[in-house]
Amino acid sequence: MLSHEVEYQVFGDDLQFVEIELDPTESVVAEAGAMMYLDEGITFDTKMGDGSEPDQGFMGKLKSAGKRAITGESVFMTHFTNAGMGKQKVAFAAPYPGKIVPVDLAEMGGRIICQKDAFLCAAMGTKIGIVFNRKLGTGLFGGEGFILQDLQGDGLAFLHAGGTIIEKRLTGEKLRVDTGCLVAFEPTVDYSIERAGKLKSQVFGGEGLFLATLTGHGRVWLQSLPFSRLADRIAPIGGGSGQDEGSVIGGLSNLFER
Repeated sequence: MLSHEVEYQVFGDDLQFVEIELDPTESVVAEAGAMMYLDEGITFDTKMGDGSEPDQGFMGKLKSAGKRAITGESVFMTHFTNAGMGKQKVAFAAPYPGKIVPVDLAEMGGRIICQKDAFLCAAMGTKIGIVFNRKLGTGLFGGEGFILQDLQGDGLAFLHAGGTIIEKRLTGEKLRVDTGCLVAFEPTVDYSIERAGKLKSQVFGGEGLFLATLTGHGRVWLQSLPFSRLADRIAPIGGGSGQDEGSVIGGLSNLFER
């Protein structure tokens, strides 16, 4: 697996965007609607799938798109290619206040697991899949912790997270995290979901019923402001309901309503 080699620069503080520089014929793939601006020589096309396996055929692309639909993301992704002469640039903006985290997958052993809405864009050749938590029952009630994105490749990928981002390195200890505050972790870290405290704490504590438990050795990225928490604060002002926004419970209920 050889991803395209791209150069980049991140701009901004709390409302960031990443500008990616492409050589002729190089491409980057992004979530639909993430593009901010592009040079004249950049062409783009919306396709089904990430383009990491060009010979997989229609049924393979349909299967991949079906997995993305489960996460609540669009089944289509936008492919941006430098079809001009010389270097050309394209930029992608973060969807809400937070930080953009560049990840070199080659340094991660070729794989990283992230929150289902954390992916922003990546060099062409990156495989974007999903992984389910092994414990289906607790995963379902764990909200964001149930369905995770699986990024594989040897190039650059860009994640987005809300608020302030912190990178922690585990060396065998256990770390317990609010399911919404988990952004990404290396596959060497074992991930599960456990109940948060006693019944009284669950009902009146306001911290949620479940926590993500991370153990092992590797890097973990956390965010201080999950989108679901931001939506809960904004919803009363707008008259709507932010309940289950950004969680798998909300995503699955939306699927059943269609």
